[in-house]
Amino acid sequence: MDNLKAYRDKRDFKKTREPHGAKSKHKTERLRFVVQRHHASHLHYDFRLELDGVLKSWAVPKGPSLNPTDKRLAVQVEDHPIDYASFEGSIPKGHYGAGQVYIFDAGYYDFLEDANTSEFSTKLEKGSIKFVLHGHVLKGEFALVRMQDGKNKNWLLIKHRDKYALDGPFDIEDFVDDKIKKISRAIETDGEHINRRRDKRDKKKLVEHAGTEKQDLMKVKLIEKVPQEQGWVFERKYDGYRIVATRDKSNIEVMSRNGINMSPLFPSLVTCLQQAVVQRFQLDGELILEDVRGKSFFQSLQKGEPFRGGLTLKYIAFDLLELDGNDLTGFPLIERRALLELFLKKNKFSMVLPAEILDGKPNELLAYAEEKGWEGVVGKLTSSSYQRGRRSGDWVKIKVRKNLEALVCGFSKPSGSRAYFGALILGYYEEGRLIYLGNCGTGFTDADLKEIYELVEKFKVNDKPFAPTIMVAKEKEVSWLDPQLVVSVSYNDWTQDRRLRHAVFKGIRTDKTRDNINFEEIRATLPPERIQEEMIIDGNLVQLSNLNKIYWPDEGYTKGQMLTYYDEFADYMLPFLHDKPISLNRFPNGIASKSFFQKDVLPKNLPSWLETSIIFSESSNRDVHYLICNNRESLLYIANLGSIEINPWLSTYQKPEMPTFAVLDLDPNGMDFQEVIRVALTVSELLRQIKVEGYVKTSGSTGLHIYFYLQEYYNYEVARNFVEWLATSVHQQHPQTTSMERNVNKRKGLIYLDFMQNRRGQTVAAPYAIRPKKGATISTPLDWEEVNAKLTIAHYDIRSVPIRLRNMIDPWQSIWNNPIDLKSVLAAL
Repeated sequence: MDNLKAYRDKRDFKKTREPHGAKSKHKTERLRFVVQRHHASHLHYDFRLELDGVLKSWAVPKGPSLNPTDKRLAVQVEDHPIDYASFEGSIPKGHYGAGQVYIFDAGYYDFLEDANTSEFSTKLEKGSIKFVLHGHVLKGEFALVRMQDGKNKNWLLIKHRDKYALDGPFDIEDFVDDKIKKISRAIETDGEHINRRRDKRDKKKLVEHAGTEKQDLMKVKLIEKVPQEQGWVFERKYDGYRIVATRDKSNIEVMSRNGINMSPLFPSLVTCLQQAVVQRFQLDGELILEDVRGKSFFQSLQKGEPFRGGLTLKYIAFDLLELDGNDLTGFPLIERRALLELFLKKNKFSMVLPAEILDGKPNELLAYAEEKGWEGVVGKLTSSSYQRGRRSGDWVKIKVRKNLEALVCGFSKPSGSRAYFGALILGYYEEGRLIYLGNCGTGFTDADLKEIYELVEKFKVNDKPFAPTIMVAKEKEVSWLDPQLVVSVSYNDWTQDRRLRHAVFKGIRTDKTRDNINFEEIRATLPPERIQEEMIIDGNLVQLSNLNKIYWPDEGYTKGQMLTYYDEFADYMLPFLHDKPISLNRFPNGIASKSFFQKDVLPKNLPSWLETSIIFSESSNRDVHYLICNNRESLLYIANLGSIEINPWLSTYQKPEMPTFAVLDLDPNGMDFQEVIRVALTVSELLRQIKVEGYVKTSGSTGLHIYFYLQEYYNYEVARNFVEWLATSVHQQHPQTTSMERNVNKRKGLIYLDFMQNRRGQTVAAPYAIRPKKGATISTPLDWEEVNAKLTIAHYDIRSVPIRLRNMIDPWQSIWNNPIDLKSVLAAL
């Protein structure tokens, strides 16, 4: 049976650029989905799921929604070919579906309930499917349900209530670029003109895709440690220009990542690409200049050809994005890599080489890179698709040599025998403010000094571009500039006041402008701002002490760094501490020295603004004065006592018998952590079955904690009964690796499913609390998707978590919107 007959019967492929297509026999590891904005006679969105070699398709008039209360009409249409997933452009007037097609979102999807494709297909025929989308905008659980209206083609597309769901009004058009809307409006008023213009441009389709949009290329995320898990491949981090090389028949384009045409600078690469046997392709790679020993010469590269003798220009291709008109970006990297090697073997380019895949153990690669004098290494997931414009973490870089890009904001007078200038004044933009990075006075050749001086002459200004309060070294000797010129510098480290230490000039970035410089690496590597020994917060004086005392001897982390973390990220922690009694575990001399526990404090010895609460202790038969931590100043005061971790009760002092949260603690107890992950995923599945929201975090020590928001509706007994039922259900599925036995000797080597934390007076390390453990690990809230074989507790520490919090949405932000109805849940069990 030809599933695509209806599709082909409606189209004249001599006049429309839509793919003719064939039922795909290519088996991919994951099934794709795509949502296309289709401005035809009426604007609508086409929702497509890859299944059985075709794209099952629905027209959604209002587009998909992330609000579970929206039930979007979805009209099932004919199956489309798989390669329609990459189609964008105009369909000519007078033809079926005439109008403009634009890819709104794309990615992969998983079955929510079904074990295989056969089961999913059967449910599709019956009229009800559930799936999980992994897109850029559309994420999480969805359902398609056929309406019982006798027409058999009308469905409802419904978002499930999960962490990606939104409660407010959702208009998909809010996510569409104004330029796309403008094109659509132009088509409505002048369709023929747009189509004619588009037809002329079609000859340059590939080139335009590589063109001037900064977001075209997949981005690489800077991390500190080389991933150790399976499924990664590693390449050298090259010191050159990121280049997209595109050929469309006789048309060759060599473009920088920011859309600057580099063909005039490197004509030999253009000539080389013209020798290709294949007429249409697009490569992503790095253009480098090396000597016979493999030493990189970035400064010479910036001036373009010709180069001095002994230097060789090479284009290191690490990805093949398009081939013969086929978009390969949806294929996994391992398949694109195989196609790239075949492509290069067939074409036998003189200066285009494949990026070498590095052998060796991941934990030895950085040392190898340092020995070779490389910048670092790049890691890529073999299963990763090519995600244009995204920094997803599927591609990562780990640097040996520190370098960054900065703006030239001025220059100082030369001294001694030096001509033109002494040092460059460097800066970058942070939320619209120009920030001073320091001065760079070394690394220049005589030719560099002359060239830079001549370049910046046109940027001279009278006024200092920095705020008046920012003091610049040797400011009286500085000539100020409009910050336009981008340079690359290497440096040893950051100073405490966030200035570059020993900055060395590497080269001018002729491929970049102020508007597309990459400031993200600066933000990711900046040290935290130094905390002061005396701070006024909301009118309250907070006095801090011994900021330079080493608290983590192996890593050299200080008490000041710990306090800086709590100061910056207090807003993430405080909601979980609100009105809760705090038990202190104090390490006045750091984690290598003795600690002691403290619950009772003397109010007369405390600042007047610090809140306490008296709670009767049955075990000691007396009143205990507990500290209460409801604001930033209280958090800093507690941490300054040497209480590295913050340990709150699960209930408030006003309602000590009614917990705010229930917790299931997965304590590995010596068991392999991969089994802990498997057990956690069983918990997740059980919660999904009973429709309860659970929130997972690392303990910061060895295990995982799963939280449930109770909103102080139930007492500890009810909360404990629920968590005990959950632990029992998990134990039944993992009887060989888990235990509920409280006797330590009877559960050695087994994961302890601890539900007994749910008692008055018990404490659990707060979300985002630093732990007094090696590496200064942090109890970090996770997205359930992060609970997989790659998860390691040690990854979440005082260096990585701040970067994480500055660059992603808190995965627990929805916890306050999802209290669970425990009595209903328990009654239904």
